[in-house]
Amino acid sequence: MKNLNIKAFGGLLFLLLVIAMSLFLPAWTLDYWQAWIFLAVFSMSILAITLYLMKKDQKLLERRVNGSPIAEKETIQKIIQSIAGIAFIAIFVLSALNHRFGWSVVSMYIVVSGDVLVALGLLIVFLVFKENTFTSATIEVGTEQKVISTGPYALVRHPMYIGAFTMLIGVPLALGSWLGLLAVIPIALVIIWRLLDEEKFLTKNLSGYAEYLSRVKYRLIPFVW
Repeated sequence: MKNLNIKAFGGLLFLLLVIAMSLFLPAWTLDYWQAWIFLAVFSMSILAITLYLMKKDQKLLERRVNGSPIAEKETIQKIIQSIAGIAFIAIFVLSALNHRFGWSVVSMYIVVSGDVLVALGLLIVFLVFKENTFTSATIEVGTEQKVISTGPYALVRHPMYIGAFTMLIGVPLALGSWLGLLAVIPIALVIIWRLLDEEKFLTKNLSGYAEYLSRVKYRLIPFVW
């Protein structure tokens, strides 16, 4: 347990360092108040989720900590995860370049709204973690895994991706960049690609998932898709 917690904190610190470098190096300045506020909102939200999992759900923490493109068992998911990771970093780089060269201007109200979306998206992810202890960072079926159809899963099949989309849209706005939204497009496409492939995998390998699909019609947006 102690080693797992150390690994979780180490992973969190590494993520924050990568994001910080992806912001301040392209911006070529530390005078980037939008980035500092975003980092505070993002890091505190992720830290709160991590501390909760350390205390309440060590198994889920282990599933999340061990996730990576290399850990994926399916080749297609390795590709999807790799593209998503590159696109995620591109959001920060493009937003930072926007700040450096002044390509677009975002009002303070939009920046604040972006930070709210980041926090809201991570709150949705947290609520999904509370509901479903099997939300592994890789697509797999554990020996004790069962279909979760309660809470947000009663409304849509992939509520965690709703949280991810909400956060991703908020990131470039929080960083003061309209152009950063362009980098959200490829990551949104690969997330949709991922969830469609995930449904095929779970239908084949998780007992009861096909019945769940027949009961819950919508993947991400109720009454839409």
